[in-house]
Amino acid sequence: MEPVIVVGAGPVGLALALALTRHDVPVVVLDETAGQEEARPARTVVLRPDTAAFTARLGCADVLTSAGTRWSAWRTMRRRRLLERVAFADDGTDGTDRDGATASPVHLAQHALTRALRAALSGEPLAQLVSDSRLAAVEQDGKGVSAQTRGDNGTWWRGSYLVGCDGPRSTVRKLLDIRFPGRTAVERHAVATLRTELPWPGEALLHRSPARHGGGRVSEVSARPLSGGAWRLDWLLPPGRELVTPDALVARIRDSLAGWATEAADGSAGEGTAAGGRGHTGLVPPYELLDTGVHTVHHRLARTWRQGRAFLAGDAAHLLGALGTQGLDEGLRDAENLAWKLGLAWHHGATETLLDSYQAERRGAVAARLRAADSALPLLRDGGAVRWRTVLPGAARGRSTLLTDGHLGRGPLGAAPAYLRTPLAAPVDLPGEAAVGTLPGAPVVDVPVTASDGASVGLRDRLGQGLLVVLVAPGTGVWDRRHWQSAGLMPRLTDAVGALPMRAEILVTEAYPGAAAHTVLVVRPDGHLVAALSGVRPDELAVCADAVRGGTNGAKGAENRRPAADGSTREPGGGPDGAAAEPATDAVPVDPPGKPMLHSESD
Repeated sequence: MEPVIVVGAGPVGLALALALTRHDVPVVVLDETAGQEEARPARTVVLRPDTAAFTARLGCADVLTSAGTRWSAWRTMRRRRLLERVAFADDGTDGTDRDGATASPVHLAQHALTRALRAALSGEPLAQLVSDSRLAAVEQDGKGVSAQTRGDNGTWWRGSYLVGCDGPRSTVRKLLDIRFPGRTAVERHAVATLRTELPWPGEALLHRSPARHGGGRVSEVSARPLSGGAWRLDWLLPPGRELVTPDALVARIRDSLAGWATEAADGSAGEGTAAGGRGHTGLVPPYELLDTGVHTVHHRLARTWRQGRAFLAGDAAHLLGALGTQGLDEGLRDAENLAWKLGLAWHHGATETLLDSYQAERRGAVAARLRAADSALPLLRDGGAVRWRTVLPGAARGRSTLLTDGHLGRGPLGAAPAYLRTPLAAPVDLPGEAAVGTLPGAPVVDVPVTASDGASVGLRDRLGQGLLVVLVAPGTGVWDRRHWQSAGLMPRLTDAVGALPMRAEILVTEAYPGAAAHTVLVVRPDGHLVAALSGVRPDELAVCADAVRGGTNGAKGAENRRPAADGSTREPGGGPDGAAAEPATDAVPVDPPGKPMLHSESD
């Protein structure tokens, strides 16, 4: 069978290619560049715990440690008042569990991540990375896809499937004649990366309505630490096409640095009490300017993400990034979601349900994220305190909390998505289904587990190969693995998992939130819960595996949709986690005026 063709060698394309090789799928990556990633310190990425773990599994753990930074805390300030401080443990978690809901993100330069992904791919015998190859044509038939390239390596390439990861100006999307509606210039930010010392070493900061320090009006600025003593600063620019001159940017830098130094010196920024009236002393801490730029946020969503054997992923499929959301996070989630499905398709064939589920899940999740951002933006930016109080009590606190949640990967603006109405859902009438602290379709908690080889790791570390079947067995931690592997439920569970129609691994955990002893969790390769069963039930395990493969039982599960988190029910394909019904215009769908979007299926 022919390889999968990936068009584009940015982080999403490289991650998808690597993930496919983990499923023993050959891949050809068509890169229109010469393969040299430009070093831009001002172009950084923020990876939430799930996407950081995904890139680590692909062979990039070292660069996340060496070039990335985990923050020790996050500060949210308004004027001279500290509204919230979220502290993180040294290992990147909040010290309470391994869930990662409030774990520190990983912040690093994008070129460092791209180079690490490219280096990892270069060592894969199943991967071929072809530079100077610009896509010119795509043709499909019932057995595969043909792609014509121009350039030094211009030729026809034949593949089983093709995925366009070629950015916002995607040639794949244009050749497939897929529309890309949405909004342009939703927000603009002036960006600077510099090396300096701030009053809060290792702590990221969101400062709303900072005091005026002699420069122009600044309504919001963020400061996020990088490795090597560097920081990335972002200033929200007023609407319009105001030109950010070098002098204006330097003035913003000096005003922000001097203001923070003064507030730290007089103690007004750390006690949560207001201090008013005093301006800064004008003393600007020493700094070395490394890079600058202007970042423009667009909100766009491709009409369809699959056309026959061709798919879209990353910026080719969606653009977002306002209010703390990160486009690369969603692109990496696209790659993780699609890789295991194409792996099944390549080795075993695929139902339309399985292939269509990529769009149903991922497009639905991104559409929900865009709706949440577009609903919150007018309330956050226009100063409408009366309208905002109808959304969250306490106007200032509510706005800052929503922004903090977006930056830290929480709530509708940042949390990893849950596919609560996925077409791959297990039937809702499983006799042995058990209730646990995770809804079917939601990401599982990253609890400690023991693998059959004796390794003690986090559950997230074992994702990406096949199904995970997790037995909740309190007390096994005090027994030698050789004993409990042949005792109790384990022999029967081993036989049941060995008979499943797809690759699966058995893991054991001491506890899982909300789960009783002897609960068996079935987890997809991308970390989403399929079902929780009370005890070992071979027939129901087989039904769950069949549903994940998009089989007949999976179709039944899709028809019997689970209720949404708010208790409502909708027709299949009609909501944010369904097939995402198309809007009547080119605008990205938003909630009706006056109807706040404070929660979504991606919570």
